Amino acid sequence: MPKLTAAVAFCVLAALAGTMAYTGFLVVGVLADLLGTGRFVAGLLLGIVFARVPWIRNGRPRIVGLLPKPVRRPLIAGILVFCLVHFVGKGDEVAALVTGVTTVFLVTLPWLRRAIFDRLLGSVFKFTGRNPAQPTDDTVIDGDFREKKE
Repeated sequence: MPKLTAAVAFCVLAALAGTMAYTGFLVVGVLADLLGTGRFVAGLLLGIVFARVPWIRNGRPRIVGLLPKPVRRPLIAGILVFCLVHFVGKGDEVAALVTGVTTVFLVTLPWLRRAIFDRLLGSVFKFTGRNPAQPTDDTVIDGDFREKKE
């Protein structure tokens, strides 16, 4: 049933993309409210903070941004949790639910990526996951036995 699986996966990805886009709209609105500016300026500020641009240094292409890599995901999660608390405080259930789903997805994304990647590699190669068992054991003596024809 590969066609059905592909259709379900496509629908799930489309729903996830819609949820993420709506959450972005909500976050920009909360930030605009907090700063007392319009949505355009708030979105522009978020874009500047999280932007990454290509850069060539020592003959090697890199991607650099205003924020270092280890700070980006926790900052985004913090902003989402702040918006979630804001919506719960206002009593807006739909916005809180959408923001909560996005927060859960953001937090579980590294685990999901690793699990799906391992599963895909396991279907192509003989692969046992992140920590494969050692192929040899030093305490076991290995020997070949052959029958002799008489």
